[in-house]
Amino acid sequence: MIIEINTQSPTPIYTQLRDQIVLGIAGGRLLPGEDLPSVRRLAADLGINFHTVNKSYAMLSDEGYIQMDRRRGAVVAGGIARREAFEADLLEELTLSAAEAICHGISEMEFAALCGRAYQGAKNGGVSND
Repeated sequence: MIIEINTQSPTPIYTQLRDQIVLGIAGGRLLPGEDLPSVRRLAADLGINFHTVNKSYAMLSDEGYIQMDRRRGAVVAGGIARREAFEADLLEELTLSAAEAICHGISEMEFAALCGRAYQGAKNGGVSND
């Protein structure tokens, strides 16, 4: 999996890294049980601080997307469990996105279609099919 970091983006690098790994898992480019690069190796490959990668990996581990093992390192989790708070967090994010859509004149039907495209895009590894 190729990870690209945009240093000009207002999104923090650790968040970009976390998001790309989640998209890789959702899109099937990262499979359960697959080893991820070590923190130091990925930091060196991307030219970023290893603390940044460590923060991303810690977030992914806390969220259940990866498992950390002292011997093996970071591994994509198998059968990611549905966190109890996930739906509440998702609903909050979607509510804000819906409010912004309303402010921009997007109808409920258009919003639902955009959500569907985003879902399919995530399943395709972050590539939206128009």
